[in-house]
Amino acid sequence: MLFSSISFLYYFLPAVLGLYFITPAKYKNLVLLLASLFFYFYGEPLYSILMVFSIISAYLHGLWINSAQTQKLKKAAFISSIFFSTGALLFFKYHIFFVNNFNSIFDTSIVPLNVLLPIGISFYTFQILSYTIDLYRGKVNIQKSLINFATYVSMFPQLIAGPIVRYSTIEESLDKRTHSISDVAWGINRFIIGLAKKVIIANSLGEIGVLFNSADEKSVLFFWVAAIAFTLQIYFDFSGYSDMAIGLGRIFGFRFLENFNYPYIAKSVTEFWRRWHISLGTWFRDYIYIPMGGNRVNLLKWGRNILVVWFLTGFWHGAEWNFVIWGLYFALFLVIEKYFLKNLFAKLPSAIGHFYLLLTVVISFVIFNADGMGEAILNLKGMFGLTGAPFTNAETIYYLKSYAFIFILAAIGATPLLKNISQKLTVYASAEKIFNVIKPAVHVVLLLLVTGYLIDGSFNPFIYFRF
Repeated sequence: MLFSSISFLYYFLPAVLGLYFITPAKYKNLVLLLASLFFYFYGEPLYSILMVFSIISAYLHGLWINSAQTQKLKKAAFISSIFFSTGALLFFKYHIFFVNNFNSIFDTSIVPLNVLLPIGISFYTFQILSYTIDLYRGKVNIQKSLINFATYVSMFPQLIAGPIVRYSTIEESLDKRTHSISDVAWGINRFIIGLAKKVIIANSLGEIGVLFNSADEKSVLFFWVAAIAFTLQIYFDFSGYSDMAIGLGRIFGFRFLENFNYPYIAKSVTEFWRRWHISLGTWFRDYIYIPMGGNRVNLLKWGRNILVVWFLTGFWHGAEWNFVIWGLYFALFLVIEKYFLKNLFAKLPSAIGHFYLLLTVVISFVIFNADGMGEAILNLKGMFGLTGAPFTNAETIYYLKSYAFIFILAAIGATPLLKNISQKLTVYASAEKIFNVIKPAVHVVLLLLVTGYLIDGSFNPFIYFRF
């Protein structure tokens, strides 16, 4: 079930909210758990069993870690928990990749099992791992309630596409949380903003990719238009989903951390990754990079740490070599920035650093979005005029004019411009009163527009469901 669907917006969500708020406090987690299990079962009937198994396994391993009398037994419980948690992820997400590459290397003909990727497995596995690792380190307390733990892992607002919510973030809220009209109103507004970003902007930009793939004659300009469109689409798609998750979490009394902070205003790759998919970046930082020594090691080991983390970052996104290359691509730029470009950029106008970042990111998402490295190389050649295509043609100009407004809207929306303007105007009491009236009206209009888009049956996939 998609957040951006009529069934979710007008049937599932109102029913869950109504039931949740009339239920006594001690049973609210149970209501949220049952709603989340139904939500996942609706889209993944068979793999719901896998998620339930993962939850029970992690819960029992947590009890084992907590009750272990010696460090040796505690470590054995911890290793076992990691094995079971990552084992399911490795099998379902990477089984075919490993078998196909084994066949290529050793010239064998092993037939991989026909298994599909369970939606959200990368996200809920990392949430389970954050609990297990922090419990082993003594940073969180044992969760003795299976219902509370299962609610944490399966909570539908962030279950299938993040953000990756750590147990430590909502540990207290699972046992006791407050609800208020202001939090519900804030959550609804944030949800609608995310919904509009997804349906109105991301979906419209996604149509350009469909048109590009079906075009008989592609021009150099069309290659760039498609690349920039996807770069904007993936931001509005994923940040829109995160906005919706954060908004829904607030409605139910949870405060999820931000997952995006206007990454396209960054002036370096280093800054970009502090702003993009923050929950994933900090997860790898705290559970992989720092335990390996981080940057407090010699140059050779630091290079190893960067290589490992960004290999895993790319591989986490998908079981294809272009995702691995995508991760290592960013690792290369991080190393270059640290040792060669850092001092240079400090002396140059910020516009140059910003242009460098945007060019680097657009190229990266061409690699990311391709169906294998062959397609990625072909598209990159097309962007730089190496395929013999004309610079532009009538079809490109037509589509560019047709989607000009969406491009302008996306470009403005990817910056904090509107946010900054509204904050400056609300300094004045009269302007604040006007905004208090206008904002609800704008959100109602956005919801009506989104509903119209959805009824019309427009392009509506979530990109990060693939991961």
